[in-house]
Amino acid sequence: MSTTIIITICALLIIAYVFDISSAKTRIPSVILLLALGWGVRQITDNTFLSIPDLTPALPILGTVGLILIVMEGSLEVELNPSKFKTIFKSSVLALMPMVLLVFGLAWALEYYFGTPFKLGLANAIPLAVISSAIAIPSVHNLPKENKEFVTYESSLSDILGVLLFNFITLNDNIGSQTIGKFSLQILIIILISFLATLALSYLLNQIKFHVKFVPIMLLVILIYTVSKEYHLPSLVFILLFGLFLGNLDELKRFKWIDKFQPELLNKEVIRFKEIVHELTFLIRALFFLLFGYLIETSELMNSETIIWAIAITAGIFILRAIWIKVLRLKLDPLVYVAPRGLITILLFLSLPGDQVIPMVNKSLIIQVIILTALVMMFGLMKFRKELPSIPFIHHDAVETENSEITNDPVSESAESIDNPVT
Repeated sequence: MSTTIIITICALLIIAYVFDISSAKTRIPSVILLLALGWGVRQITDNTFLSIPDLTPALPILGTVGLILIVMEGSLEVELNPSKFKTIFKSSVLALMPMVLLVFGLAWALEYYFGTPFKLGLANAIPLAVISSAIAIPSVHNLPKENKEFVTYESSLSDILGVLLFNFITLNDNIGSQTIGKFSLQILIIILISFLATLALSYLLNQIKFHVKFVPIMLLVILIYTVSKEYHLPSLVFILLFGLFLGNLDELKRFKWIDKFQPELLNKEVIRFKEIVHELTFLIRALFFLLFGYLIETSELMNSETIIWAIAITAGIFILRAIWIKVLRLKLDPLVYVAPRGLITILLFLSLPGDQVIPMVNKSLIIQVIILTALVMMFGLMKFRKELPSIPFIHHDAVETENSEITNDPVSESAESIDNPVT
């Protein structure tokens, strides 16, 4: 039996690896293929009467570790410099405003049609309003660099802001000035913890000479995240800041105190650390979506009572997104399509306190919205064709022409146009 399990898991992960490689060519998000593969394995096990234990408890564990790794992977790749501030601001607005509007709109709809108390409606709407970085970031690997950076910022911030809003709504019975003050204090505490922990972990990363060094660092990261979460602190902020610090050592060299970390030597370790994070992220993400696909019941997938709501919610997601992309004067294609729901949606849904769960927001609705948003992203990315090595995503009306030297190198000219686009 153990041999069969090992063979099955290895085969499924190799297939998942093939899905990841082929997604750049087919533009089909690997998450859809993983869910379908997991669901197919479930049909086989059910029809062959194999005895499989209940794997549901493993889902939140894989999801939590996966979320940590995915946010860290994205933040390690993000460059922080003055030329990126406009992108960070616009991605923050696009992460926040459609989410808030969708949450309040869906809460109102639940109250109007089902008599759900507005606060309960808010708590149940948040999981459906958060972009999943677990799906968004891997799905845009073949897009131009500036699009990838924007999606990384936006989806990571959406995860963090979504978790902050979710904790604020679900953990406070009454919302007032006292709860807002307590919430603000929690944010300040986690920023302080993040700063101290980031410095300590970076120092250890550079100082540990034993041949095993990256696994203890990863375990400490997960430990700090989990302990912070137990105290209801916004622990994803720590993951984001840790990744940004390690990924931007060159930008931090202007500060004298960074010399204590020997940035030249630390950079070499960070490169190796990134490789480990990439490998682990693929493994955990694949296992999570395979398991989630395996746990999907066909009746939940085909639930006719929720499909109309799932379609309406999906339409609302992309309509609000298109409006705010226009407000921010960004280019619609391909950003408008990249708003998938996924890992964070499932985690928040599973984290709803028992007394705050409502019948309408159930597993069927969650699954249908995840699949519909992934399909919209799939067809949108299939439609999008990259015409140049780098396509500015900022709309030409939104930028000011800057004086720059003209180069005869087309690649250099394209790269410079990201920060200095010419109308």
